[in-house]
Amino acid sequence: MARHRGTGVLAALALALLAALLAAALSPLAARADGAALHALVRLDPGGAELADDGSGVAIRLPLSQPVPFRVSFLDTPPRLVVDFREVDFGGADPMAAVHSKRITGLSWGPFTDGWSRLVAVLDGPMALVSAEEQTTGASDGALIRIALQPTDKAAFQARVAADRASAGAGDWRLPPPAPVAAAKTARQTGDRPLRVTIDPGHGGIDPGAQAGRVREAAVVLTFAMDLAERLKRAGMEVELTRRTDQFVPLETRISVARASGADLFLSIHADALAEGEAAGATIYKMATEASDLASEQLAERHDRADILAGVDLTGNDDEVAGVLLDLARQETQPRADKLAVDLQTALQAAGVPMHRHPIQEAAFSVLKSADIPSLLLEIGFLSSAEDRARVDDPAARARMVAAIQAGIEDWAATDAAEAQLLRQ
Repeated sequence: MARHRGTGVLAALALALLAALLAAALSPLAARADGAALHALVRLDPGGAELADDGSGVAIRLPLSQPVPFRVSFLDTPPRLVVDFREVDFGGADPMAAVHSKRITGLSWGPFTDGWSRLVAVLDGPMALVSAEEQTTGASDGALIRIALQPTDKAAFQARVAADRASAGAGDWRLPPPAPVAAAKTARQTGDRPLRVTIDPGHGGIDPGAQAGRVREAAVVLTFAMDLAERLKRAGMEVELTRRTDQFVPLETRISVARASGADLFLSIHADALAEGEAAGATIYKMATEASDLASEQLAERHDRADILAGVDLTGNDDEVAGVLLDLARQETQPRADKLAVDLQTALQAAGVPMHRHPIQEAAFSVLKSADIPSLLLEIGFLSSAEDRARVDDPAARARMVAAIQAGIEDWAATDAAEAQLLRQ
């Protein structure tokens, strides 16, 4: 039996959002969002995967169809074990089905960036790596990754996290290049060129979003976004998507994609689930520091937390001066986004699309924080509602909603262009 030690560490990804008025462009380090497909050759056997208590700690078993390079690292706030693999297909299995330890409070796995996959286990406290190895046998092409953890003190854990961060980007484990950025701010549209729209299918890859049975939000919104993009292109608009495959894209990168394409508007598509309270019908969210209600606040927190749990730590992005300047920039942009929200609501209701009893709401979604691009988040429905699930799964119902969104965008663009022309005079 041959053994291959998992070596080295992979630190947390670092993202830095530079305010549009402080710098010419955004330049986060992030996953590619150009639609490059992942070609997973190695498959996980989910039935044999297990994260279980072994008396003194946690024992992890990950059966694979063949050996694969992998690396183990740790993140904090909350404590997390991160395992990065070179292209593993997790087969859409529910990660939590493999968890048999109270020390593991959350588990996610899936594509992370082009050519790489990731497993993230949320720990109930600081833990240390005892061993990490990959076993193979001559009688089979299969492989088994074994990882052993045991509790440790906070200081030792933080020292390990710091060491992982310090060694980030070494060798073949380096991060992908930054997303392309625009050289300068795009002039406000006046109707003399095609409208540029960035559509953002939420979630993807290691972050599946809300789930209802085997229905995953990431897949639902990608299908909808592709339909919408095709419709808008046929109407003469220029359309960019933040992702075209089941791939993880950090929140800040989604904004940089919009800036790089010179977008006139940014529309993030979601289909969340809420365990408590009424959540049914299409809902439009605007950017606000204070949420409209508790449900909106919970959704915004969950969206941002998904990025963090996946291994993207947004540190250093709260510069006070930058925040003030961004707020000043939004004094022009936010009223335009408010008008877009009203036009979309009007068009959706005119098309008979069921909407939430409060169709326009507010919350602090990070993906809406662009200072110079009118940005909205559209919940096309909630997977926690059987009626909404049936609607987003129905091609005819999706087509009606897509057509209504096109109409709303066109109404907004005409008014917005006329206003811009008046401002220029």
